[in-house]
Amino acid sequence: MHDSILHILNTTKTRIQAFGPHTHPENLQMQFEKRDFLSAVEDAKAEGRVPVIAEIKPASPGKTFREIPPETAARLAWEMEEAGAVAISVLTEPLVFRGSLENLDAVRKNVCLPVLRKDFIIDRVQMEEIGSDLLLLIAGILGKELGDFVDLAFEKGFEPLVEVHNRSELALALDTTARVIGINNRNFETLKTDLSTTEELAPMIREHDLDHGSRHIIISESGMSSTEDVRRVIEAGADAVLIGSALMESDSVFEKTEEFVQCYCWRQ
Repeated sequence: MHDSILHILNTTKTRIQAFGPHTHPENLQMQFEKRDFLSAVEDAKAEGRVPVIAEIKPASPGKTFREIPPETAARLAWEMEEAGAVAISVLTEPLVFRGSLENLDAVRKNVCLPVLRKDFIIDRVQMEEIGSDLLLLIAGILGKELGDFVDLAFEKGFEPLVEVHNRSELALALDTTARVIGINNRNFETLKTDLSTTEELAPMIREHDLDHGSRHIIISESGMSSTEDVRRVIEAGADAVLIGSALMESDSVFEKTEEFVQCYCWRQ
């Protein structure tokens, strides 16, 4: 695993140790009505739109895009929603990605779309920090504990988005009750992106679903900077795409989101 990822995991462990007794798991999701991400994806496809999960991403390892306080995160999310996105992803890892729980809270209060919390979830107590509609769980980090984390996420009212990077991680994901699988085109060893990862893994998920009578929503993540990239992963079998860097680097988040949303017409 790349040093940058190991650094994030270590700093996350340090943050978790500081949580203490201030979390209140019994109150977290009691008044939280989860927004239906699966239906949002299918509705967008039926209307001929690309289901885009647009990401609020202040930074990535080695690169800062822009400072995003909560009020800015809320405004950007509103632009993404107006442009046709099906969901908003919010980075909450504070040190490397410069995200925050405050950004996630501000975004969900300002849009009607499902909101994904994107972070490095390694401890159950993190599910007690804040509510969200979807929660990222990374197979390569959780390993054999993945199934337990998926079940707990459902129990607490989250829709788990299980992220995989290779065949062995996909096998772990398919052995859980998760309904949403994200294929990350970024290699955690080198941090390089390669869209052929989606081309390799998406057909395997489709084959699994045919054999088992199941249905997974497939999301292609990372490495898409053009409409050609989006069309490529959709043709490979992705139902939706998660895009962050290309939006954060654009002069107009609204226009760039809209460009991706309208770049492919689903065959009915």
